[in-house]
Amino acid sequence: MSSVSEDLGCRRGEFSRKHYGSVELLISSDADGAIQRAGRFRVENGSSDENTEYTPGTWHRTDVHLENPEYYTRWYFKYFLGKVHQNYIGTDAEKNPFFLSVVLSDQNNQRVPQYHSILWRKTGTQKICLPYSPTKTLSVKSILSAMSLEKFEKSPREIFHPEIQKDLLVLEEQEGSVNFKFGVLYAKDGQLTDDEMFSNDDTTGTCSIYTVYQGHEIMFHVSTMLPYSRENKQQVERKRHIGNDIVTIVFQEGEESSPAFKPSMIRSHFTHIFALVRYNKQNDSYRLKIFSEESVPLFGPPLPSPPVFTNHQEFRDFLLVKLINGEKATLETPTFSQKRQRTLDMLIRSLYQDLMPDLHKNMLNRRSFSDVLPESPKSTRKKEEARQAEFVRLGQALKLKTTVKGDTPATLATTSFCKKEPWESQSFCSNFPHEVVCADSWGQSLLVSTDAGILLIDDGQPSVQVFDKTLQIKQMHVLEALDLLIARTDKGKDSRLLVFRLSAVQKDIETKQMIRSKYDCRENKLERTKGCHLYAVNTHHGSELRIVVAIRNKLLLITKKYNPCNSVTSSSLLSLPESPVDEFQYIREICLSDPPVVMTLVDGPTGDSDNMICVAYRHQFDLVNESTGESYRLHHVEANKVNFVAAIDVYEDGEAGLLLCYNYVCQYRKVYPFNGGSPFIQSSAYDFHFSWNQVPYAVVCAFPYILAFTTDSIEIRLVVNGNLVHTAVVPELQLVASRSDIYFKATAAVRGSSHSSSKEMSSRSSPQTPTAYEMAECPLSSSEGEIPGKNLYKIPLSNLVGRSIERPLKSPLTPKVITTPTSSGVTSLPVTHSLSLSRMEIKEIASRTRKELLGLLDEPIPKMEGAQKQKKAPRRQSDPKQGAVRSTSSDRLISTSFESFSESRHLSTSSDPDTVANREESSPSSYPFHLTSLYDEDIIDLK
Repeated sequence: MSSVSEDLGCRRGEFSRKHYGSVELLISSDADGAIQRAGRFRVENGSSDENTEYTPGTWHRTDVHLENPEYYTRWYFKYFLGKVHQNYIGTDAEKNPFFLSVVLSDQNNQRVPQYHSILWRKTGTQKICLPYSPTKTLSVKSILSAMSLEKFEKSPREIFHPEIQKDLLVLEEQEGSVNFKFGVLYAKDGQLTDDEMFSNDDTTGTCSIYTVYQGHEIMFHVSTMLPYSRENKQQVERKRHIGNDIVTIVFQEGEESSPAFKPSMIRSHFTHIFALVRYNKQNDSYRLKIFSEESVPLFGPPLPSPPVFTNHQEFRDFLLVKLINGEKATLETPTFSQKRQRTLDMLIRSLYQDLMPDLHKNMLNRRSFSDVLPESPKSTRKKEEARQAEFVRLGQALKLKTTVKGDTPATLATTSFCKKEPWESQSFCSNFPHEVVCADSWGQSLLVSTDAGILLIDDGQPSVQVFDKTLQIKQMHVLEALDLLIARTDKGKDSRLLVFRLSAVQKDIETKQMIRSKYDCRENKLERTKGCHLYAVNTHHGSELRIVVAIRNKLLLITKKYNPCNSVTSSSLLSLPESPVDEFQYIREICLSDPPVVMTLVDGPTGDSDNMICVAYRHQFDLVNESTGESYRLHHVEANKVNFVAAIDVYEDGEAGLLLCYNYVCQYRKVYPFNGGSPFIQSSAYDFHFSWNQVPYAVVCAFPYILAFTTDSIEIRLVVNGNLVHTAVVPELQLVASRSDIYFKATAAVRGSSHSSSKEMSSRSSPQTPTAYEMAECPLSSSEGEIPGKNLYKIPLSNLVGRSIERPLKSPLTPKVITTPTSSGVTSLPVTHSLSLSRMEIKEIASRTRKELLGLLDEPIPKMEGAQKQKKAPRRQSDPKQGAVRSTSSDRLISTSFESFSESRHLSTSSDPDTVANREESSPSSYPFHLTSLYDEDIIDLK
């Protein structure tokens, strides 16, 4: 049987970790068949069979995102450095020192003040955002309590030294470098050992390959361009570089049927990820395969199926993002995380010991422990003002120095302006004047419960009143496939569960006969539901619709009597009873110890005595068997205060699991049916957890994404690993509906001038500070001085899950031709730069603009010999001490405006390819394989 409501997979997309490969034992042998080495690696192949036939030119796209981009994760550099903020030092109950930094900042120039807080401990950094209230002072104790640090050996004291900024910046840099080094190894057909691969092309190059991708500098250690020795069979000079790279690209020649490369062929304790690339001359395509050491956490993007790329630019973007994400993921393995933790612990203890004399001598904490000042103190004392001025001056100098060194996080958003992101929203209803209580999708329309009654809204059409304001609905489900509307009215003891036929509601709309009131709904009340405060319906595959109603600490299980099919037909409608209430039957009552705050139904694999109910109350999540009423502890929350958000049922490859969301935490627990329906609950390798930067009030799954909604932002992460991909700032945000497409209500921000171009705004902004144009996620008003209004926006689910979503029914409203208003008072769409353009149109525009910009660089480049002749090349400057090329204004124009069209540069090398001396032309013999797809072939033809 199909799903009784909308299929969960259709509404949320498909969740499966199999898309990220499977772990295999790989054994390598020499030409004589003797086993050399073995290792366990996760193999990503995009399909079950590497030799599966594919049609050239077809590529099933997966969304390509940098995970945990430094622009969103390096908080101290972005929000603190160069601004007045507070830093505290203390020791926890185990006598381990910690540091706390707090700043009040405007969220990306969106007039959303927030406290950003960073807790520095030996186990790593913890970051949270807390709301700002002008009438309530935030305390240090409350901040630490929100970070689950409540007991101290020594209470925190404030540090006034401006030099503390330099030390804290060093602590943040321990999270990993913003720049990368990747190895590139050439393997000829039939080569089975690393000695053979490293000995290819007996040449010593004078250049290496360098590029910039989305703000990240990348140096490639190309084996055929590194020093070569005829006497040294193992080519130690080459292995010294590539063997110490975390990620290596292996370009293998030969046919698909020839022996394939295996990671166990390479002797290295440092390299954890190998990207195997094969080139097909016949159709000018690349095939990709990824090997990751077993301990490396999952990272995206998953390979398309088949993993074949005919578009070289798309292949370049995909491969570079995959490798950057892979190196970041490798840093979380025990090999690297334990070293990082030891280093962090040493730095924190050393800094603590350096500050201890001042803590006792100068009594640094003269301010109240309970206060965190939201802004600089309004003191007239010249000493305090001078200290703050020096504090800011030193911070700004550090920020500038870090930027010049090239160690700054990417200052641009992670996407270019011509790329449409899947979470971009569309305008659905402008100037919506009502307060929204709840809503649900009905076809392409939205059924909304407001303070003015129940309204049916469609894009570009006037709203239609369905029920008047006497009916106050607090919760609703539109089940189109069953022709049912389920709603909960909330009037204390008079609360009820109501059931309507959608066809009857639609008929009233079409004929305009009447607008129903609560007095017309007496026949729609379900029995025994008086006083209910919560209900839940099943959402996955099942043979029957199940409803669980919570009345204080009692649960009522109600099912639908008639389930002839999962879709409404004329014959099925004729067989249904006259009243929809008669379709339901009461099954049993289950008693709990406390009233549930969150409730979710979990479908068992058989549906026979193994269906479960997940409930949240007090400090725990429990599973309750629907058949027996037995309760099992699923998860206990170790916190003084618990804010339950959601329990989302997830079915990975058909097996039930739950995403438990509370406070800042999202925890995944897999539920195994055991012994006739009793769940088998224990820690599993499949379980994982991650933390949000802010406490959400709602969480929505749309695989591969999980979205957290707060009062002023949408935090978007990947379900498979919890990694952050984007944070959208949306002032006064309210999630409206999310069972299908995601609808939200937001305030249109007031903007004085909206006519400046991105180039003009960038020129007026400092290099390290993003402009409002670059980061604005909320809609912007086009009229100066306009009073903020609230609008409804939609994020199509099909954009998030990457495929079309089938709707059982069309919109209940008849389409009308609407003339688009031209008034300047109409608000614009929130960040939909390319919403109305096709992908081909976007490419044409980007290509044309790109050629115009590259025309600035068409002048011939003089060949330089020696460091003195570098001054003759006005296009770039080099810094031998830092080992990287620095661009002048014309070069920077390309990298800032088109980060996806990154530059490639030949960099002269001696023994270390990162030591830059000059720029020279390279011999064609240095490139025995195609590297052009990794770099911008329009600037330098590496062939």
